[in-house]
Amino acid sequence: MSRKRIDWLALRELLDNRVARYNCPAFIELDPVSIPHQFSKKQDIEIAGFFAATLAWGQRTTIINKCNELVKMMDHSPHDFILHHRLSDLKVFKHFKHRTFNATDALYFIESLSHYYSHNHSLEDAFIWDRQQLTSNKDFPIEGGLINFHKTFFSLPDYPKRTIKHISSPAKKSACKRLNMFLRWMVRQDGNGVDFGLWKKIPAAQLVCPCDVHVERVARKLNLITRTGMNWQTATELTANLRKLDPQDPVKYDFALFGMGILER
Repeated sequence: MSRKRIDWLALRELLDNRVARYNCPAFIELDPVSIPHQFSKKQDIEIAGFFAATLAWGQRTTIINKCNELVKMMDHSPHDFILHHRLSDLKVFKHFKHRTFNATDALYFIESLSHYYSHNHSLEDAFIWDRQQLTSNKDFPIEGGLINFHKTFFSLPDYPKRTIKHISSPAKKSACKRLNMFLRWMVRQDGNGVDFGLWKKIPAAQLVCPCDVHVERVARKLNLITRTGMNWQTATELTANLRKLDPQDPVKYDFALFGMGILER
């Protein structure tokens, strides 16, 4: 089956219009990105954002409520809690649940983050990769960063096997939707107030577009995806096409595709 011809100029005009519409502070309130926006300290933003991205499946209202529940359990000071909590402080997490994410997962997340932040200043360094050892993907070297993060996060010897499913990896062919969204929040800096631009070591040009069902549906309608199924190769195909519209910041079009998929549905 031949691919339909794309009018790239018309497509850029359409998607740039939608980016301008949705990439603005009004987007924040009803999106999981509102959780890290409660904080100003870098590490608080990272930790709150990581939990929010991890729990970001299902209805957005439920996601936000569950994330606020977690933030409250961490005394509204995620970094301080991660570093200085006592064993008795963890009791409140024993009944936490969001879909398939449960208390076992939450407690390991806290343990892994506690170990990590005891030795590192920022979560960004866990996404820094050795290009030659971790990936041969020259077009999308962030693949190595995602693989490195997965290895780092599960480096503790007692990690629960069930928790692995909550941290995806390109090594398992996953599209890594939630981690790519988290990276978008941390890396992109455009002054519009939604994404934070906290991390400077990873170029926005190397990010991969988060692919949820809404983004995928619209991208297929616009012929930006031709592969069947949704996996890492599909996410990179979409991003490679978005680079034709903006080579330096392709993932800004996540706003357009998501907005057209769910807000204009």
